[in-house]
Amino acid sequence: MTSAIQADIEARLAEAEPEIEVLLAELVGGRLVRLFIDHPEGVTLELCERVTRLLPELRERYGLEVSSPGPERPLSRPDHFRRFVGRRARVRTRDSQDGHTSFTGELIGATDDAVTVAADQGVVSIAYVDIKRSNLVGD
Repeated sequence: MTSAIQADIEARLAEAEPEIEVLLAELVGGRLVRLFIDHPEGVTLELCERVTRLLPELRERYGLEVSSPGPERPLSRPDHFRRFVGRRARVRTRDSQDGHTSFTGELIGATDDAVTVAADQGVVSIAYVDIKRSNLVGD
C-alpha cells in the first residue's frame, strides 16, 4: 500500500511542483503518511506547507507529515544509491542474506538492479527488490 501511496503522491507533485523529489512515503500505524521530500534549493518549512496543501485528500484520510530527509536520508531508488556511492548507509533486506537482514557500510557500487555495500559482514551485493528500507548513516 505504501508504494501505491508514494506513486500517487509523486504523480500529483510532478504536475504542481516538478522540482520536488519524493524520497519516501511511508504509512505509519495505518493512520499517518510520513513523506520525505527534497528540492534542488533545499527543503524549507514553506515548501513543506505547500506540499501539505497540495495533498488535501491524503491529509484528511491519514494525517500527513512532510519533512526534509535530514542527515539519515532515505535511499529508495537506484539513482539515490548511485548519487551516494562512497558514503555510509544502512540497508535492511526483506529476507535474510547470509544470516543477516541489516548491512551497514560504505556504498561501493550501484547498478540499475543492485547496490554493493562494503559492510561489517563483508562485501555484499543486494538487489533493490530485496531491500526493505535503506538510509544514509553518520560516519
